[in-house]
Amino acid sequence: MIEYKIVIILRAVVEVAGYALIGQGILFLFAGASRHKNFAYQLLAAVTRPAFRVARIVTPRFVRDEHIGLVAFFLVFWLWVALTLAKRYVCVTRNLAC
Repeated sequence: MIEYKIVIILRAVVEVAGYALIGQGILFLFAGASRHKNFAYQLLAAVTRPAFRVARIVTPRFVRDEHIGLVAFFLVFWLWVALTLAKRYVCVTRNLAC
């Protein structure tokens, strides 16, 4: 049962990061060059900073900084998929009604 709770909590954190990345991407499109002055963009940037750091660490140096947001989004997406599969695995092995 504790494994289920851990997976659910991790999945919720990853979902928040994913939604923040999507929101930051939408604001990137609409706000343009003045996005760094936008309070909502700054807030979302603070939430997504760990995902960007991990993306920068795992990518080779020749990947441009403009593409790190896309890399971060796909990392978060695949982590969410893995946690969904882990949740399913825990539910099946523990005979839980999920």
